[in-house]
Amino acid sequence: MPLSHSQLWKAIDALARREGLSASGLARRAGLDATSFNPSKRLGPGDPPRPRWPSTESLMQVLATSGLSLGEFAGLADDSSSQPRPIPLLGLARAGDEGFFDDAGLPMADGWDQTELPAHKDSLFSLTIDGDSMEPVYRPGDRVIVDLDATEVRRGDRVVVRTIDGETLAKEISALNSREVTLSSANPLYDPRTLPRRQLLWMARILWVSQ
Repeated sequence: MPLSHSQLWKAIDALARREGLSASGLARRAGLDATSFNPSKRLGPGDPPRPRWPSTESLMQVLATSGLSLGEFAGLADDSSSQPRPIPLLGLARAGDEGFFDDAGLPMADGWDQTELPAHKDSLFSLTIDGDSMEPVYRPGDRVIVDLDATEVRRGDRVVVRTIDGETLAKEISALNSREVTLSSANPLYDPRTLPRRQLLWMARILWVSQ
């Protein structure tokens, strides 16, 4: 059975994790541009966005360097398992350090702990809240789960933002437009921050928190 757009990208992400790489690292190892498999390359312009597919050539290069058959690759798209699987976990304070995210702002394989989520997706990872800027909503030690596919955000959403300067922020959107986004803290001691959209590597909705 042919893979759907989401299944194909799911298989690529699953292969990267199996190989201990980010999607960017998988692309680089296959001799491709590091951004070939970035989330931003998976959808094109339009309303709704137009699906973008990896080229057959790039897929064959990835399979060749991984020693995987097409059938084995297709099996990585199977999300029917109900068994809990780990996703990457990192303290938010450490998320600003070098070595935990790749050039595309995506989680690297090394240096992360793990947290369990019953229904696994390869676009998920979790962060541990550090500091009091989001108290009382989130407290230090709380674990939040972020979905990199959940990029359709709006005013009032609680999000994690990764900037091109290496900051990783857990905030609430108080205003946004095509040019900039204003991020607010739950703690009134912290002032809102307005960031140009061009300075963001990604901004994804927080789906779940363990308190």
